[in-house]
Amino acid sequence: MVANMISHSKPTLDADDYRSVMDVLKSGHLVQGEQVAGFEEGISSFVGVRNGVAVSSGTAALHLALIALGAGKGDEVIIPSYVCCALLNAVMYVNAVPVIADIDRATFNIDVDDLKKRITKRTKAIILPHMFGLPADIDEIVSLGIPVIEDCAQSIGAKYQGRYTGSFGVCSIFSFYATKMLATGEGGMILSDDDRFAGIARDLRDYDEKDGYSIRYNYKMTDMQAALGISQLKKLPSFIERRKEVAGLYDRSLRDISFPVAAVPEEREHIYYRYVMPLDDSSGFMEEMLKLEIGCRRPVFKPLHKCLGLSGFPVTDEIFKRAVSIPIYPSLSDDEAHKIAVGIREILS
Repeated sequence: MVANMISHSKPTLDADDYRSVMDVLKSGHLVQGEQVAGFEEGISSFVGVRNGVAVSSGTAALHLALIALGAGKGDEVIIPSYVCCALLNAVMYVNAVPVIADIDRATFNIDVDDLKKRITKRTKAIILPHMFGLPADIDEIVSLGIPVIEDCAQSIGAKYQGRYTGSFGVCSIFSFYATKMLATGEGGMILSDDDRFAGIARDLRDYDEKDGYSIRYNYKMTDMQAALGISQLKKLPSFIERRKEVAGLYDRSLRDISFPVAAVPEEREHIYYRYVMPLDDSSGFMEEMLKLEIGCRRPVFKPLHKCLGLSGFPVTDEIFKRAVSIPIYPSLSDDEAHKIAVGIREILS
């Protein structure tokens, strides 16, 4: 990487994070143990849900959540197209049928009206991501009476009508990948107020030393990861505040340049996991930003309907073609943010 390059995303780590991991290394207990239990308690208490089950990744969390719901062959699971392929993979893992829905142009979240058209008597679940840190239409979707798995991989700490995302569905899943809202390197978690549901997920994440045999998985989180997660969780409110500050700087600097950013309905709190700009020439813009040593990316690598060779998703196609994600993370300095804003103005003007 170029020495002065402003990266698109990176983790925010400090001496407390390093110390928390080192303490685990010194203890000699590296695998799932007290730190994992403490991290589960920390995340579940923060979100306001009774049970937390830490696992090795957000994808593992989705997989176990679908199994715990009883999803299997012939069942349909509705997911939006404009999202990473982890959702599609998890549905395929349980041999269910992925049903793809279009998104809302204003928020980049799943389009509720299009979702409703996809519901059949075989619909087993809806996986509902809160894209880029902005809560989706949770109440309306939960009211449909179909089990909802909230995908909070990008939204831990965001609120809908005063409640944290992850506290509305039959369960919720989280990712703690290196550049997520808080980082454990790799890692994920399932939250649920349903004790039986959580018990199934907890049993499935570890295959060894079980009385009765059934297919289980090696989806455990290590104590090193969990210790880092506990340390990061303490700083999550300040992380969110800094993301909002940077987003506000961008908003003020770019308010007279014509491009639509995500609409934030009054009852929702956006925590800006990503700052996404739909542009007419997204590829050209990213190339010009790279010349300024500023890394930008498409926020979704490839829509799911394109992975499956499907058509009929006009809004997803439009947003995929136009959307660009610019750097926004807690360790981004004011000087870097100003440089990014100036670069955007120069290119778009």
